[in-house]
Amino acid sequence: MAEPNELAALVAGDKRAWDRFVRRYAGLIVAAVRSLVREGTEAEDLVQEVFARLCKDDFRLLKTYDPARAGLTTWLTIVARSTARDMQRRFRPVISALDDVPESLLAVTDIHAEPLRLPPDLLSPRQQLVITLLYEREMEVAEIAKVLGVDPQTVRSTHHKAMLKLRTHFAAENQ
Repeated sequence: MAEPNELAALVAGDKRAWDRFVRRYAGLIVAAVRSLVREGTEAEDLVQEVFARLCKDDFRLLKTYDPARAGLTTWLTIVARSTARDMQRRFRPVISALDDVPESLLAVTDIHAEPLRLPPDLLSPRQQLVITLLYEREMEVAEIAKVLGVDPQTVRSTHHKAMLKLRTHFAAENQ
């Protein structure tokens, strides 16, 4: 495991520290992304993306590592798998077979759902934001946590509390 002073040298831009870090953890990152992909070249691209993400914006992501919350190998595995999933989502191939299906078979009746109307102060602003990001923007918990600058568990907890309020509100309304 990397010592705190090793990580400090790494984020300070020490090239030798970075080289040691890459040699030490490349195998771990390769194993983490290989479990999500089949082709070797895709795995190599994802590994490169993980390392790029770690040093992007003056090592911003690497600076968020907290040894009190998880070991470095666990944290790096989570970062690698999250990066791989993000990249896979961005570059999903378009299925060309849909082009061969007549549009009339794919047509969906235009349904205008009435927007959900909630009392103005039912949810806190943070709860409203988390619900919006999860359901309207279809973001993942990790992405929301990164955007809000909080731990993913905070996002899950905020979502849970918002859902409890919504259930209570609608259960009372339907009685």
